[in-house]
Amino acid sequence: MQSGVETALAEFADIVEGAAQPAGPGDGDRWRVYWVLGRGELVEGRSLDALQAAYRVGARVAWRRFARVARRAGIGADQVVLLAEALFAHIDEISAVSVRGYAAAQADKAGAQGRRRHHLLGRIVAGAPASALAQAAVAAGWSLPDTVACVALGPPAERDRTHRRLPPSVLADLDAHDPYLLVPDPDAGSVLADARLAQALAARGAVIGPTVPLPMAADSLRWARTLLSRLPTADACGVVRCEDHLPALLLLSDQPLVRLFTDRRLRPLDDLTPKQSHRLATTLLAWLQSHRGSAPEVAERLAVHPQTVRQRLRQIDRLFGAVLDDPDARFELEVALRLRLLSGEAGPEEIT
Repeated sequence: MQSGVETALAEFADIVEGAAQPAGPGDGDRWRVYWVLGRGELVEGRSLDALQAAYRVGARVAWRRFARVARRAGIGADQVVLLAEALFAHIDEISAVSVRGYAAAQADKAGAQGRRRHHLLGRIVAGAPASALAQAAVAAGWSLPDTVACVALGPPAERDRTHRRLPPSVLADLDAHDPYLLVPDPDAGSVLADARLAQALAARGAVIGPTVPLPMAADSLRWARTLLSRLPTADACGVVRCEDHLPALLLLSDQPLVRLFTDRRLRPLDDLTPKQSHRLATTLLAWLQSHRGSAPEVAERLAVHPQTVRQRLRQIDRLFGAVLDDPDARFELEVALRLRLLSGEAGPEEIT
C-alpha cells in the first residue's frame, strides 16, 4: 500500500513536470502496482470499495495541499484548474487499473474453481470412492448430496450460453462429446424448478435421468443418454424425463435379445409396405393395451374412425391368427411392437 502511494505521487509529479506522459495500457510496469493492489483486495476477501475510497480520500488530501502551495506560489486560476484536472484524471486511471486487477483475480479464481468442479464431476460419474469424492468436493466448494440425476443434453444452439444460465449447484461438462449435467437432490424440486435451468434445458433439448443415490450417478447418465439417442431430435422433444419412460429403458437395455423375438413375432408384417406395416403395428399395440379391445376404444386411442380400426383388426387377425389368443405371445408382441416404435417408426409425440 505504501509503495502504491509513493508510486502514485511520484508519477503525478513527473506528469506535472512534463517528464512523463499519463500511463497507457501498454505501460505494464507503471500499471503493475495498482493492478496488484486491486488483485490483493480480492485475495484478502474484500470488495473494491475500501480501495476506491482510499483513492478518493488521497486525491482530496493531495489537492488541498497542492492548492495551498499554488496560492503561496502565486499560480493563476487557469493553471490551478489544469492541476486539479490532471490530479483527478490520474486517480481515475489508477482506479481503472485496480478494477482490472480485481477482475483478473476473479477470473483466475473462477477458472480454478471451475476446474475443480469439473474434476469432481468426472470423479462422481467414474464411481470414485466416497473418501476421494469428499476430498474433491471440499476443494470444489460443493456439498455432496444424497441423490442426483444426470441430464443428457442435445446439441448446442448457435451462440449457446447454457453455462451462464445454470444454477451454481449444478455441475456441468458442456465440452464433452456427449455433454451432460449433474443435478443434486432433484426430488427436492428447487433446482429442477429453477427458471435458469429450465431455459437452458429447453434451449438444447435434454433427457433428465432417473433420480438415484450418488454412487449410481453413472447409471443415471447412461439411461439418460440411451433415451436421448432414441429421440428423433432432442430439440423437437424439448425436455424428457426418464422417469416417464422406464419400460422403454428396460426394452432398450438388451436390444439384441428383444430384437430376436421382435423379428420372430412381427414376421407377419414383413410382406407389407412400410406404411401398411406401421399402421397395423400401431393398431395392434393399441388393441393389446386397451381394456376390452373393442374397435371404438382402439379408435379413440388412435384418433381414427372405428370402421377403419375394424378393417385393420380383421387384417391383423388374418395375419397373426391364433397367436393373438396366447397370453405369452401377446406379451411378446407388445414388447416387440414397443421396441419397433422406439426404433424409429414413431414420431416424436409417440415416444415422448
